[in-house]
Amino acid sequence: MEALDQLLLACHAQSINLFVESFLKMVSKLLESRDPDLQILGSTSFVKFTNIEEDTPSYHRRYDFFVSKFSAMAHNNNQAPDVRIKVRVAGLRGLQGVVKKTSSDELQVNIWDKVHMDKIVPSLLYNMHDEDSPSPSPSDDTQHASQHQDTTRPTTVAETCLRDLVCRAAFGSIKSVLKPALCHLDNHQLWVPNRFAVKCFKIIMYSMQSQYSHVAIQSLLSHLDDHTRDSARIKASIVGVLRETVSIAAAGSIGPSVLEVFNTLLRHLRLSIDYQLTGRRGSQGSVHKQPINEEEEKLFQEAIITTVGAFATILPDYQKIEIMMFIMGKVPIPPQDGGHNMLSATGVQGEEGNLLLQNMLLKSLHQVALAYTSVSMTTTFTSTAFLDPLLRVSLVADVRVRLIVQQILHTLIDRHGNCEKLEKIRIPKYINDLDLKVEKCSRQDLAFMRKHGPQFYSMLYENLLQHDNSDENFHAIYCTMALLCVELGGEDVLVELLRLTLGLQEIACKPQEENDLSTPHICKLHAVLAAYLNLISQLTAIPALCQHVTQVLETRKQEAPYFLPETTFLEGDSLEQVTLPDPVNTNLLFHQNAINEAMASSGHEVSRLSQPFVPLRSDFPSQSRYSMDVQSINIEMDQVDTPGRERVFRSTDSKLLRILEKELSFKHPGEEITFETLKKTLTEKTPDAEDDEARRREVVEKFQNAPFEEIAAHSEARSQQLNNKLNEIMDMVSKPSVDASGRVVSLSGPFQVKSVPVYEMQFPDLCVY
Repeated sequence: MEALDQLLLACHAQSINLFVESFLKMVSKLLESRDPDLQILGSTSFVKFTNIEEDTPSYHRRYDFFVSKFSAMAHNNNQAPDVRIKVRVAGLRGLQGVVKKTSSDELQVNIWDKVHMDKIVPSLLYNMHDEDSPSPSPSDDTQHASQHQDTTRPTTVAETCLRDLVCRAAFGSIKSVLKPALCHLDNHQLWVPNRFAVKCFKIIMYSMQSQYSHVAIQSLLSHLDDHTRDSARIKASIVGVLRETVSIAAAGSIGPSVLEVFNTLLRHLRLSIDYQLTGRRGSQGSVHKQPINEEEEKLFQEAIITTVGAFATILPDYQKIEIMMFIMGKVPIPPQDGGHNMLSATGVQGEEGNLLLQNMLLKSLHQVALAYTSVSMTTTFTSTAFLDPLLRVSLVADVRVRLIVQQILHTLIDRHGNCEKLEKIRIPKYINDLDLKVEKCSRQDLAFMRKHGPQFYSMLYENLLQHDNSDENFHAIYCTMALLCVELGGEDVLVELLRLTLGLQEIACKPQEENDLSTPHICKLHAVLAAYLNLISQLTAIPALCQHVTQVLETRKQEAPYFLPETTFLEGDSLEQVTLPDPVNTNLLFHQNAINEAMASSGHEVSRLSQPFVPLRSDFPSQSRYSMDVQSINIEMDQVDTPGRERVFRSTDSKLLRILEKELSFKHPGEEITFETLKKTLTEKTPDAEDDEARRREVVEKFQNAPFEEIAAHSEARSQQLNNKLNEIMDMVSKPSVDASGRVVSLSGPFQVKSVPVYEMQFPDLCVY
């Protein structure tokens, strides 16, 4: 063999094909021997051969025998550890040589065929996982042996071979490597625990070209579908491998069907919830269903939610918005009539199933929102198909669901990292202690709040009055209110937030026989409003407002500490023993007049502050996007005498409301203009409209019932009238103009033109059709 090796190296490129056949026959004889030393010698000679580059391929040469033999050597189970390791290493290096020799030349044998990959890939993974095989012990006095210790271990050699194999794989060959790898993990039950599976796929992901990363992700998703009926532990392990794989994938490389990836994960989430509710796993028509472990199903659900967030991290922001809308479209939405049967296209039945699905899907949505960078509210809530259902879900009966919705809003509204500083209800003495980042609200955000603000205010109003709110819910709602003030606090928004606060205070101060809120709820509501008004006063830095708020807070410290957050949210159950004054002392409340005067002193428009806050209906998201608080509009009418009997209405609202109606008349000139009056005016038929309707009916009836001769005569008369008018216009164009004294007026100067009738003009042939 040494002589053959020397002859092989001495062969020129032109004549090497004549010698190779004899050489490979000798190598085959050695590999067929049962002597391990001869097998190792044959493998070494073959590796030397694969390092020689040939100019011309040999089409008739086949390597099937070598693939089979080297794979068998890689699984060697010799009783002597040193011999077993050497034979395995020789087999692995032989497989690497076969791949190297054939992968670069498409005209030779296709090494990527299933029959070959089913032998090569399992051989590599088998040696990577066989950690029990000790490496040859190097002599203590030989430093060179210790340096090469890793290169003689089957595990290290197998990893190197796998990296080389994946690196050489083109786009069409990646699946040929992935499928045997997944099957090997299944056959040897290596998914639980998934440490080895994660290790294998990390090697694969780091070795393949970045633009092919989505192939590995799609293969794992398909494999997850194949294990739908398996235990939750196995599926959770596969999802865990998927999460680690996604974190390595290049941004935007998860393939064109991004929604399909999330759809697959959410479908498995829905199935897991079904299994959890029924306690059995299996298809609907299956008689034999396996019992499930509820804790394992919960771990599987959490794994999916975490993986959804990992997927969202590598997507661009515009796709994250689409994903959030996609997930929101699968959340069961409460009906607008307030019923209990939630609307859902997911297939989960029952109120309990819908609540579980809401919880899990909103957690997934929250993970996507955490990966999203919010720039503008108009861009974030680009469609009402996302905002409206989200705000409607915030009012469901489940406390946890409402809390998750608030957390989602925190993530989407907060753009300057203020959320962590406002997540607890407290009253700082100086606002600078919070280190808030406040910027002027943009014009786009002001327009957004002008359109969708009433929905946000009504959502906050209804949420604060929920009877089963926990302390976490109060903290979350306060954080949302504070973020609206800090991030979107324009002049109009500030006034509306003050109206909201005063409206809630009015609810909390109702007499006990009329108030259905519990004593702890009332105390916590007062505490939230106190902290919020303190935040607004210090942010606006209006002296009169700060003075009023500080005075009320000092009074509460002395007389009613249970109306302050420092006491209310620490005492907990002891609030049940608090006896509330009935009615509440006015010194403990924030006064509307004082707030109006303070805001007016700084130049704010305070006309709306005097109007009570009225929330939208519970189905507010379904209302028109231009819906507004009609009862808060104050309109004064001044009659202006104009020739056309027109009337101008001047509004004290921020907009000037003009209505010009020619036939508008009121029975009582002093009648108040309300929404119902305007609606009635727009829907009533005026005399002109009635005349037009009568004329239209007359024409229709005439064409339906009149004889044909009468209709033809009428049409001919109209046509003749039109022709006469046209001839009259032509005469006016063709004749010269005459002034008042009867003289003919002609054009003078260089622009003098002789008037020619249109029908006598000569046009070029190209212009005549």
